[in-house]
Amino acid sequence: MVGEGPPPPTSKVSDVITTFRPTRLFKAPPSAHYTSIDFNDSGEFLLLSRTDDTIQLFNTKAGAHAKELKSQKYGSALARFTHHDTSIIYASTKVDDGIRYLSMHDNSFIRYFRGHTQRVTSLSMSPGNDVFLSASLDNTVKLWDCRSPTAQGQLDFTAPYLTAFDPSASVIAIASPPAQTIHLYDFRNYDKPPFATFDLLDTEKRYQASHGQKSGAGWTGLEFSNNGKYLLLSTNGPGHYLLDAFSGDLIHYLHRPSGSATRPAPGDVLNESHPCYLQSDAAFSPDGQYVISGNGGQTGLLVWDLKDTMSGAEKVLEPSCDLPSTKSAAVVAYNPRHNLIASADREVMMWLPDADAA
Repeated sequence: MVGEGPPPPTSKVSDVITTFRPTRLFKAPPSAHYTSIDFNDSGEFLLLSRTDDTIQLFNTKAGAHAKELKSQKYGSALARFTHHDTSIIYASTKVDDGIRYLSMHDNSFIRYFRGHTQRVTSLSMSPGNDVFLSASLDNTVKLWDCRSPTAQGQLDFTAPYLTAFDPSASVIAIASPPAQTIHLYDFRNYDKPPFATFDLLDTEKRYQASHGQKSGAGWTGLEFSNNGKYLLLSTNGPGHYLLDAFSGDLIHYLHRPSGSATRPAPGDVLNESHPCYLQSDAAFSPDGQYVISGNGGQTGLLVWDLKDTMSGAEKVLEPSCDLPSTKSAAVVAYNPRHNLIASADREVMMWLPDADAA
């Protein structure tokens, strides 16, 4: 592990992106896997779900584990901060398919959100307020307000496994892997037909033939860049799709030379070898210029520079650098306020820029 002394938090991402190195490693029980990752708005805290029915909280300023929250009765997945640092939401994996609103201060439930009848595959907080979206294997997307236990709205949808808000909180994206489509809705009129639909059938066929990318399956995450220009569709295959957020046109196929990740995607059948599905192992940097991702079945992280024009006619963009580590990364997040990356698979790792690696 590298030493202390990261650059000032005002450093440009482009000045430090190639120098990130692991600085903290937090071990977990041998049989446990981390399944989701999230930073709070200030970037001070990091939240992760784990397959041993716990939720783990870390203080990024101190570089230390802060708290373990047990959810043995209901299980835990997709843990997300609300806009109140001490309150979170997460999906159940046992007993029912509800969503739970928890105060971490005293480990007490504030509210239950019931209505889904099968496993929840996506939770997305609005960047503007305490409204959130949930998608489920029951073929519905529900809109919730943290202040009410009753869903504020519902969309019936075929396999809506992934959801996302755009940075302005005015657009909702819903992705259906079997249909190979992403639909965009006006948040104020979500009950109206989508104002845009991106069909990825031809795109997936192209990279299925050239790179072995699965077609109509394997989608693991959906995320808008903070500048609103891009939409990242991550997969557990040998690449991710970077789309124009306005037109849906493919900008880059972010190729992973090491190949596919091992965990199944939402909607895939879980088994003893793969007891948990993969939340996106790719994320934007806060400035929207880079995507950081797990290295497929290998260790370390990959970085793509989205301003790179070397992808050519096939739009295949190779990583601009790799960040070395001895650990794999199944979930990845870039701190929204500071130059800090967090990743996890069986263990949690925090990464900081290393001046000696420049």
